[in-house]
Amino acid sequence: MLALLLSVGAGSCQKPKDHTAPAVRDRDSVSMMTSYGINTLISDSGVIKYRIVTERWDVNTVKNPSRWTFEKGIFLEQFDEKFHVEGYIQADTAWYYDQKKLWELRGRVRIRNVNGLIFRSEELFWDGIAHEFYSHKFSKVITPEREMQGTYFRSDERMQRYEVTNSVGSFLESDMGGESENTAPDKQKTATLSDTATTQQSQRQPAVRRAATTKTSQP
Repeated sequence: MLALLLSVGAGSCQKPKDHTAPAVRDRDSVSMMTSYGINTLISDSGVIKYRIVTERWDVNTVKNPSRWTFEKGIFLEQFDEKFHVEGYIQADTAWYYDQKKLWELRGRVRIRNVNGLIFRSEELFWDGIAHEFYSHKFSKVITPEREMQGTYFRSDERMQRYEVTNSVGSFLESDMGGESENTAPDKQKTATLSDTATTQQSQRQPAVRRAATTKTSQP
């Protein structure tokens, strides 16, 4: 009986045990700054060049490489030196790797420039060091004169000189330098580009074989 009372007394004197979760060691998961409802202007070399509109903006300087994250989508407007709108870029999700000056845009990427060119894809990279856009996914380019689409796209930042490979598109035959002198001005012919054309088709239309890579330059 005495031994039982001693054991009960000893148990009642024990301190309660704290149940704690393990420490969070992955500091990469924590953003240095998170902002909501953003509509702000961004300057470059003292000149305002962009407007960023986004629902959420996370800045993480610990991740390698460091980045800005726009998980709720982004709308980016570009200005010239006189603060005139030159075009816009929008996407469902975006990352900006500030040390690399590289934008990665994903999901319903749309671009429109001052010349009326429209770009559509599910992926686009914007290299601020090389000053170019590129995409390795299916992309479509629409201009007032032509429409092209392909699985690889590369362009300068102003979308004035661009390249579409593995392409399918249509434009006036006169754009290819193949218009005959006997062709009436009101009878505009249309040529179709496709890298999947058969050998027989390519023999009848030599321009088709050159359509695997299409380069366009605007003045």
